[in-house]
Amino acid sequence: MKSLLVMSALATVFMIGCVPTEKNANNTFVFNGNPLIKNKFTADPAPMVSNGRLYLYVGHDEYYEGQDSANGGKEFNITEWLCYSTSDMKTWTDHGSVLRPSDFKWADTITAGVGTAWAAQVVERGGKFYYYTTVQGQAPYSGYAVAVAVSDSPTGPFVDAIGKPLICDTMTSNGARGWWNDIDPTVFIDNGQAWLCWGNGTCFMAKLKDNMTEIDGEIRVINVPRYIEGPWLTKRDTTCYLIYASMGNRQEAIDYATASSFDGEWTPQGQVTAEAENSFTIHPGVIEFNGQWYLFYHNATLTIDGHKGAIGRRSVCVDKMEFNADGTIKFVEQTK
Repeated sequence: MKSLLVMSALATVFMIGCVPTEKNANNTFVFNGNPLIKNKFTADPAPMVSNGRLYLYVGHDEYYEGQDSANGGKEFNITEWLCYSTSDMKTWTDHGSVLRPSDFKWADTITAGVGTAWAAQVVERGGKFYYYTTVQGQAPYSGYAVAVAVSDSPTGPFVDAIGKPLICDTMTSNGARGWWNDIDPTVFIDNGQAWLCWGNGTCFMAKLKDNMTEIDGEIRVINVPRYIEGPWLTKRDTTCYLIYASMGNRQEAIDYATASSFDGEWTPQGQVTAEAENSFTIHPGVIEFNGQWYLFYHNATLTIDGHKGAIGRRSVCVDKMEFNADGTIKFVEQTK
C-alpha cells in the first residue's frame, strides 16, 4: 500500500511537471550581474513603469545559419519582442513573446524574417499600452517604418492599432540612411502632450495626437552631435533629455542633449556611457523606478549554444544612473 501511495505521488508530480507552460506563466529568475538576461540573445531594451512594476521590452536576437557572413542589415534577426518585469530589480518574471513582426499584416515578413524588425518602446495612456516598433513595410509602404500596436495589458496580447504605418518613408526626407531612416521610435508624454522621436542617421521628432496613433503637425529634424540612432526621450524635474546612440571611436556610445521643453532648442551635454563590449551598436533605455534612475543598454558578451555574442547576437544590461546638482548626467561605468 505504501509503495502504491509513493508511486501515485510520483505520477502526480510527473503529470504536473508536464503541464505546458502558458505564455505568461510565472517564470522567474534573479539578477546576478550583467548581462541581465542570460538564456536568450536580447537587444534594444525599453523599460516602462506601470502600477508599481517595471516592465522591460526587448528584441529577441535569434541566430540563423549564415548570420556571421551577412551584411546590409541582415546581421540582425529579431523575430519577436519579449517582455520581462520586476518589482525590485532583483527578481524578474519572463512573460515570453508579446509581439511579432507578422502581427502587422502590412509588414514584409517574406524575407525569412531576417533583418525586418528592430527597436521598440511601450508607453501607457488612458489604461491602454501602446507598442511603438520598427518593421519593414511592403508595398505601398517602402523601407522601414514605425508601427504601433495596442493592448489593455502591459504583457499583451498586442494588436496592430491602425492597420498601416504610423511613419513611413514617404513622410520623411531621405537623409544619409535613405530607406531605413524611419526606425527606433521613442515616445514620452509631457503634461498631456505625447512626443514621438525616431530615426537612423537623422533624428526626427513630432507631436502625437491624443489617440497616440496619428502625427499632430510637422515633423522636425533635431540636430545633435554624432547622432546615429536609438533615441530615448525622458524628463527629470524641469529638464528634458534626448539620449541617443552616438558615434564613438570605432563603434556606438551613448550621448545626450537637454532642453527646457521638447519643442525647444537642444543643448549637447556629452557622453552618458562609452562603447559597449564586443558590440558595434548600443541602445539606451532610461527610467526612474523606486526612487532610482537606471540606464539599460546592450553589449554582446554572451555565448549561447556555442554561438558567441556578435553584432546581431546582443545581451541586455542595466546599471544605475546618477545626476549632478545641475541636472547633467554622471558618466555611467558599465558593470559585469
